Amino acid sequence: MNAEIELKLFFQLEQQETLINLLDSLPNSEPKPCRKLTNGYFETPDLQLRHWDMGLRVRGCDGQREQTIKTAGSVIGGIHSRPEYNVDINQDEPDLHLFPAEIWPEAANISAVQSQLTCLFDTNFERRTWHIYVDDSLIEVALDIGTVSVKTDNECKSEPICELEFELMAGKTAALIKLGSLVAESVPVRLGKASKAQRGYRLAAQSSPLSLEVLQFIELDSQQDLKQALISLLSSGVERWQQLEAMILESAEHDIEQLPFLCYRLRACVRLLRCTLEQFDLLSSQHIARFECIEAHLDFVETGLSLTELLKHNSQLIGKLPSKKLLEQQAKKQLEALSIPALFNNTLNDTCYGSLQLSLVSLLFGVRGGEVQVTTQVELKVFADKLQEASWQKIVGLMPSDSALTSLAYQSLARALDDSMFVGVAYGELYTQESRDIFRAPWQDLVLGIRTLAAYRMLKELAAALDLNINDWLLNKEESLVFAMEHSRCSALKNQPYWR
Repeated sequence: MNAEIELKLFFQLEQQETLINLLDSLPNSEPKPCRKLTNGYFETPDLQLRHWDMGLRVRGCDGQREQTIKTAGSVIGGIHSRPEYNVDINQDEPDLHLFPAEIWPEAANISAVQSQLTCLFDTNFERRTWHIYVDDSLIEVALDIGTVSVKTDNECKSEPICELEFELMAGKTAALIKLGSLVAESVPVRLGKASKAQRGYRLAAQSSPLSLEVLQFIELDSQQDLKQALISLLSSGVERWQQLEAMILESAEHDIEQLPFLCYRLRACVRLLRCTLEQFDLLSSQHIARFECIEAHLDFVETGLSLTELLKHNSQLIGKLPSKKLLEQQAKKQLEALSIPALFNNTLNDTCYGSLQLSLVSLLFGVRGGEVQVTTQVELKVFADKLQEASWQKIVGLMPSDSALTSLAYQSLARALDDSMFVGVAYGELYTQESRDIFRAPWQDLVLGIRTLAAYRMLKELAAALDLNINDWLLNKEESLVFAMEHSRCSALKNQPYWR
């Protein structure tokens, strides 16, 4: 039995030669022969192996075959750790009885599973490898280019494979991150969450579609110390970032109206991570530069959100305007012209993106290993209370109850309100659900109201481009909404904070 510890990075195909040249040029780098690998992944019709959190493949290379089963493992901050068992075989189909008996669940009928196995999907790729020493650690780097494919009676579906895997052969996990960070500073890459097997299951429509219904509260426990809380915040933030990135890339092919909201959610994850570093005095100037770089790439989010807000629920926001159809068509045209897939691709192709991800992973493992110290020594609940209070006082200062706010004033406060909500997302699990949710509800209404005000502003621009005069209608809608928001704000400011 081997226990793989590896870091996986994704990249664009056009970066292949740049990566090869970089890896060839690194000190203590020893290139290995290039190999072509064919892999069949086997499963039963009822996905029994998947239910056991196992993956089974037969790999062919240079006329030799090897069957491998990977058992339950973990992914922390992009570092994959999973036990695997390898057995040389002389046929194309696996034989489960050749694996150690103790790896199977108790009372499992392995003969029955064996009789039902079929090849569900294939991954075929060319692999270039290097052995690279980093300090006292040895890392095998594998650059894979190929496809994952599923064949049925009716069609053949495939996705490209462009992956860089860093596997720890000997030494410390920190060496993986150090080498990955070095690559990320020179070549656009990003953390890889989904394995080839996970991608194959999804392509075969045998796994749940990617989803993230709400930005849920981070799972914290009041019994945790600050170090444990920081680890939870960083690992959850990075994991959600990767999940949203995958959803954006998936939606780019078939659901353009979903893209702005997903990009908004990804930006929220990035901002939450920035807030976390700031709260723990870990936000360096290098971090700030990378955060700001990503923010700049995502500056299309507000425009995209406003356009999709107008199109949402059969353009309900536009109401029964006689010009509704024209405005709806103009909104769709503008959304397509925004070219969000290309803009997001530009984000991925900037080294600040992957470099920030790797620096966060480095920080996460530094905290876990004790190399990065959490200097504040207070109870987690006390720490969270202080952050909540500071955030609250900032909002009270920006939105005093004795001053009326205009539409423009509300829109200018969108970022500050978002940042305040992030504090609640990070530490909300430390408080009772009822008091927390009652307090947060009117503020969430204000966030939605600000988004609607921005959509009305976009609608005004669309109408002007079409030479339509809907100013009176818009003014009435905007004034009504601001009136309702003012009522919500005044009520919200009177509520007793749940952390006191």
